[in-house]
Amino acid sequence: MVKAAERAKNPARSSVWLEKRATRSGGGPAGLDRDRIVAAAVRMLDEEGLAKLSMRKLATELGVTAMSLYWYVDTKDDIIEFAMDSVYGEFDLAAVDAARDWRDRMRVLAREYRKMLVRHPWMSPSAGQYLNIGPNAIAVGHKIHETVAETGLPLERRPSATSAVFQFVYGYGTIESRFGRRAAEAGMSQDEFYVDSVNAFRNDPEFTGRAEVLGEILDERTSHGNLSEIWDRDFVYALDVLIAGIEVMVAREAEGA
Repeated sequence: MVKAAERAKNPARSSVWLEKRATRSGGGPAGLDRDRIVAAAVRMLDEEGLAKLSMRKLATELGVTAMSLYWYVDTKDDIIEFAMDSVYGEFDLAAVDAARDWRDRMRVLAREYRKMLVRHPWMSPSAGQYLNIGPNAIAVGHKIHETVAETGLPLERRPSATSAVFQFVYGYGTIESRFGRRAAEAGMSQDEFYVDSVNAFRNDPEFTGRAEVLGEILDERTSHGNLSEIWDRDFVYALDVLIAGIEVMVAREAEGA
């Protein structure tokens, strides 16, 4: 365990979940607890992003002094780590357990991960910045590794298969969430923003030649009235491709055994 004061010296090897925190004497501020702080932080992160989160603004949101927060947390990083684990708790792990086989379990896990990334855009940049070792993150990790183990892949191949599926989901969910935020900042729906962007590209003389090469794909995509349906359709099919690839690799490993 590390002391809270030592975390800033070596952040790559520290986490609030490994911290040995000094015991506070007396009782905490009335009406305040860590769950309430974390819930407010998640709301603020969803609305304004990582850059806008501060202890002062969070305290104002909660109607307390900034010093009151330090009864429960030592740094803003602590709050972000607690917030990250809180949203991992949104995974429907019961649905994972109810799925009939590893393929469906992987689909449920991928779907839940994508939903989390889209719902909480700040999770994408946070995932590689902090250790994801809170209890909810560990529970999700266990389900992922149990599912990959059930594929029949040998132990040394499982990390690669896990990366193929869940790095894909990370990238897909990140782009989807950022696109949605960009459209909102422009004061447009995702459908309006997408069609407007494609038309701007296709109608610019400088890009006419390159746009022509992509014309068939662009026409197909802009012919749909609902971009969310395209997001879903492409995600489901791409995930099926990855699952089929795992099946092929399992068969290949069996042949070489």
